[in-house]
Amino acid sequence: MKPIVLTHGGAGRPTPDAPEPEGLRAELVKVCEQACRSGLDALKGSEAALGAVIAAAIVLEDDARFNAGTGANLRLDGSLELDASLATSDGRFAAVACLRATKNPVLVARAVMDTPHVMLCGEGATRFARQKGFPEASMVTDKALKRWQKARERLTSGNLRPYEQAWKNMQFHGTIGAVSRAADGTFAVSCSTGGTSMMLPGRIGDTPIYGAGVFAGEHGAVCATGHGELCIKRMGAWRVYQRIAAGEHPQKAIEAEVKDFPAPFEVGFIAVSKEAHGMGATEGYMPCAAVEA
Repeated sequence: MKPIVLTHGGAGRPTPDAPEPEGLRAELVKVCEQACRSGLDALKGSEAALGAVIAAAIVLEDDARFNAGTGANLRLDGSLELDASLATSDGRFAAVACLRATKNPVLVARAVMDTPHVMLCGEGATRFARQKGFPEASMVTDKALKRWQKARERLTSGNLRPYEQAWKNMQFHGTIGAVSRAADGTFAVSCSTGGTSMMLPGRIGDTPIYGAGVFAGEHGAVCATGHGELCIKRMGAWRVYQRIAAGEHPQKAIEAEVKDFPAPFEVGFIAVSKEAHGMGATEGYMPCAAVEA
């Protein structure tokens, strides 16, 4: 099989209060392409597919323009908590949720994969990261602070975006991810996020939920991005994978789930199968790339 790596930088169109700088989308696509190439360079050895999606995710986590790792969103109380996950076609899965002050959460998820557990969260995840040698790092950027301040202003004024209306009386680019197909026909997926523009401490989205944000099996791998709560309820990645397993082209499988996703919420997917790949998002807005060996 022909090796391939796909990456995405999150679904979600710019909003009037946060317009997209000219040329930014093209720049983000280039970064996604760079992440794909880093993934291809890592497509070696017995865990080729897994190594590829980890290498690709690190490139995107290290770019502050994406809402993952270095560029993650702050919670409403000003704290920063990170989620990340990994899955492979041989049934392995590992995740961290609400991880604090750690630069590359995808690497901590990889360390969890070597334990008897499949997920660690909060203080336990952070303590585990330190024990495994991942140093404490401040991930709060000026851009994250500005997004947090604007979110709090919208919440106070009541001038909420359509998908924020549930916050009454109580975007930069989002989640990053990668999928890969190795020459031996194995697949893997990685996903990493800093959450949404409005979230309580302890909130967990779809990224570390198997079948919601990620899924991998013998027929391929799928990574989701978008409105996490709804993606959990719909088990978005699992739905796309089931269509692929039934013989549908990954592009058609993605388009079907995107079409069924209720407005005004946004979603996007990248997916790879034995013979093909696909990518797509609500209104087509999602920086992404695919590079074959």
